[in-house]
Amino acid sequence: MFPRPIEQTAPAIQWMYKIALPAALILWLLPLIGVAVTSVRPASDLAQGNYFGIPSYLAFENYADVFRNTPMGRYILNSFIVTIPTVIGAVALSLMTGFALAVYNFRGNLILFFMFVAGNFVPFQILMVPVRDLTLNLGMYNSYHGLALFHIAFQTGFCTLFMRNFIKALPYELIEAARVEGVAEWRIFWFIVLPLMRPAIAALSVLVFTFIWNDFFWATVLTSSPEAQPITAGLSSLNGQWVSAWHLVSAGSILAALPPVLMFFLMQKHFIAGLTLGAVK
Repeated sequence: MFPRPIEQTAPAIQWMYKIALPAALILWLLPLIGVAVTSVRPASDLAQGNYFGIPSYLAFENYADVFRNTPMGRYILNSFIVTIPTVIGAVALSLMTGFALAVYNFRGNLILFFMFVAGNFVPFQILMVPVRDLTLNLGMYNSYHGLALFHIAFQTGFCTLFMRNFIKALPYELIEAARVEGVAEWRIFWFIVLPLMRPAIAALSVLVFTFIWNDFFWATVLTSSPEAQPITAGLSSLNGQWVSAWHLVSAGSILAALPPVLMFFLMQKHFIAGLTLGAVK
């Protein structure tokens, strides 16, 4: 059932593998390399049509110009204001719902769990108009809390699926032993289950942070001004009607990618542990 290690295959297959792997890696990295090079390409090169050639010089001042000539600092701050409460809210709600669905065998448990799962398969494009109308009617359009609340609502289904399956894999004897000792249910959750969930919380926090930080669809649908737009929506506004400042867009894209990358490397140990826990016996 498992693929055979490449070392055990025929020499011709190994030779093809050694050629195909670097080629696929280079092909995958080409867009990233192109953005990185464009971010230090001077505007004069772009004006002369030098989009793919070697830059005449390295214009590192593009990164400073992004902050001087555009509200990039405001966009980054908006992203943090929206993303951090969303991560906290979605993870906190999914911890409680996942605990309830994994531990208590009440009537309708499976149906409720399927409803959480089914919500992940609803195409979010069909929700665009009703969600936008709802935010307008509630006075939450173009606001931090409106965007954060809807992100929490949309992410809770996936987070509940993740947490429920993780808690289900924990030894149930621990909960039974605590109940025999007369421990209250909330204390079981807080002092027994929650400490065991730290790898899952770390892994889910990184995933949700990346999802929300990189979201472009809802950022453009539910916000319209620099006062509330996160960085993904803000980057698209850097291009004018007649002139495309691709060097600034590329520099802003590099800056926008840094927080998720840094968060992953800072929490890499817990992230991998959370994803692989329970994978082997």
